[in-house]
Amino acid sequence: MMKKINGKDFKNFLIQNNTYLILLLLVIVSSLLTGDFLTSMNIRNIFLQQAGPICMAIGMLFVILTGGIDLAVGSYMAFGVSMMGVLLVNHNMSLGISILVTLIIGFFLGAITGTLVAYANMQGFIASLAMMTVARGISYVLTVGVPIRLPLDSIDLLVAKSTNYPIFYLTAGIIIFFMCIQHYTTYGRLVIACGSNRNAVELAGIRVRRYITSVYAVSALLSVFAGMVAAARVSTASPNLGSGMELNAIAACAIGGASLAGGVGSVLKTVAGVLVLALIGNVMNLLSVPPYPQDIIKGIIIILAVLLQLATSKTERTV
Repeated sequence: MMKKINGKDFKNFLIQNNTYLILLLLVIVSSLLTGDFLTSMNIRNIFLQQAGPICMAIGMLFVILTGGIDLAVGSYMAFGVSMMGVLLVNHNMSLGISILVTLIIGFFLGAITGTLVAYANMQGFIASLAMMTVARGISYVLTVGVPIRLPLDSIDLLVAKSTNYPIFYLTAGIIIFFMCIQHYTTYGRLVIACGSNRNAVELAGIRVRRYITSVYAVSALLSVFAGMVAAARVSTASPNLGSGMELNAIAACAIGGASLAGGVGSVLKTVAGVLVLALIGNVMNLLSVPPYPQDIIKGIIIILAVLLQLATSKTERTV
């Protein structure tokens, strides 16, 4: 016999899956508002545009899981494309070496931020704010403030139709990889534990500082990669890239139910949060709505998402 679903179970289901329901509702509303929304070209463009933000938001999520924040992710994007562009164009390095060197340096910059937070007891907000300025400054120094035109048939092949859009498979692989890390590895469980009860983890003999340092390094690594993906779409390395993107990454995590206090969050829900923000912008662009109202609506949705998050917390405490 099938188990009868009572009102409490249904309510819990709605609350725990609110991010997916919001996304589904937006898809339905968007398809009703404009016939151009569900076209294959528009859906493909959405995923091409959001490949970078998805990677960035996943990195931000791991920082938030520890109770921290990383305001430098947008600047890491600019640093990534600037460094890669200089190595490719000015130093004639191969694409593979340019990408590898850039990713390593980006990882190192993130590790510096993590070290300041974990070992110097600096607040994540302040440490990442400083690194945000440093990384952006390095981008302007590398490019002398002038966008660099990237060679054809290099990084742009990631998003080219001729190569069957490899970025789709790379992004899917990154999502699955970090989902597995979060749910099926000791590292993922300890990152969550660092945010939910750091004192208990330290008393258990776990070196919490190493885990905190690592999440900032991972966040920088993914943000640098996100910058490369953004550059691939326009074949240009600009030091202005990524301005304000840190706010979108934080918003995506909040919409996905991540607690800014740490210890709560999901990779898949964060991806859904990125898509929620993307659909809002996409449908309003299709409807020729000016960009300013989009910011208002995004702000309202963030507030609603946090309220749903609080409702979820209350439900979990009373069940």
